Amino acid sequence: MAESLPARVSRIVQATPVHDIHTHLYDPAQGEMLLWGIDELLVYHYLVSEASRQMEMPLEKFWSASKQEQAEHVWKTLFIEHSPVSEACRGILTTLHLLGIEPRKNDLKSLRNWYASQNPQDFINRVMDKANLASICMTNSPFDPMERPTWDRGFDRDPRFVAALRIDPLLVAWPETSVWLREQGYDVSRELSDQTLGEVRRFLADWTARIDSRYCMVSLPPSFTWPADTEIARLIEGAVLPHCREQGQAFALMMGVKRAVNPRLRMAGDGVGLADLNALQALCAAHPENRFLVTCLARENQHELVVLARKFSNLHPFGCWWFTNTPQLIREITTMRLELLGTSFTPQHSDARVLDQVLYKWHHSRSIIADALSEKYVAAAEAGWEVTDTEIQRDVSELLGGGFQRFLSGARQ
Repeated sequence: MAESLPARVSRIVQATPVHDIHTHLYDPAQGEMLLWGIDELLVYHYLVSEASRQMEMPLEKFWSASKQEQAEHVWKTLFIEHSPVSEACRGILTTLHLLGIEPRKNDLKSLRNWYASQNPQDFINRVMDKANLASICMTNSPFDPMERPTWDRGFDRDPRFVAALRIDPLLVAWPETSVWLREQGYDVSRELSDQTLGEVRRFLADWTARIDSRYCMVSLPPSFTWPADTEIARLIEGAVLPHCREQGQAFALMMGVKRAVNPRLRMAGDGVGLADLNALQALCAAHPENRFLVTCLARENQHELVVLARKFSNLHPFGCWWFTNTPQLIREITTMRLELLGTSFTPQHSDARVLDQVLYKWHHSRSIIADALSEKYVAAAEAGWEVTDTEIQRDVSELLGGGFQRFLSGARQ
């Protein structure tokens, strides 16, 4: 019996290595910064915020507990006292299942023992092979007091882990960052003079070379506007965009996060807001020589983002970020992008903070991407266009990192 079209698409999607274009993972040589294991999975902020709704323990007491104790509270709340039906909980189950562990038959102590028995390098290789990852793009911040010394010391790079330069403090906290830059030997002042902007570009160039970054990136609040007479707008116009042009790099904008909506939840306390995509439209129009990678946090921004991408070839939408990383929304957003952009976007990135998470995030997303593609190929076939396996492979390779790689290089989609 001939293989069905959906089966062909699924087979090719599963077999195609993916370039995970945005994560919060680190090179194995950076030691404990690369997180993995059951306790790290359970104290991930997705699960902490969910568990906080039902835990009897006050948050202050939760945060004063050890990481193992925090993990035990999350496990008890979300997996023992309630059914693990949320996407974050399902992610834990899928991850363990793909590692050959049945969570129903193992208590937390057994899971810890299993992880403790793993050789770290072998485990990294196993996870990347199982997730079928060709590369992992990190998030690398020179402003991070834990990360920066690892780059200062230098280390043998794992070529599968590539760098992206994260510059949030530079743009959203300039008064404090200007002081730090002076301490690092850059001749900047609080005022954004030509001299200061030139020194900021020197700083960006120095760190781009030091970590060999693929692109630079920032997470922006809903209040971001451009053009505007604000420090963030002036820094983007006078330093970041010229730097990207000089280095031939894309500028990634992650738009719409509200920081510390509930400070008591710490990292888990951020929220979502509607981004002003008039700012993005103005940036793309005013700087056609710059390339912009963009993802939005709010569902309500997704349609406008795709329409803007139809109008500006220097805009590349990517991923289903954070609160949109649920099956229902991934399916909706991916289908809408296919219908309006063809294959000229990158449907997903893992956003993983714990290595093991790439297993479930790509397992879940590959299935949805395959279904969405199959639906479009069936519709094309009904209109008289029978797609070949060669064409499916071309399209899938484009969606799973090939289009992103070309966009970074400046090549037309």
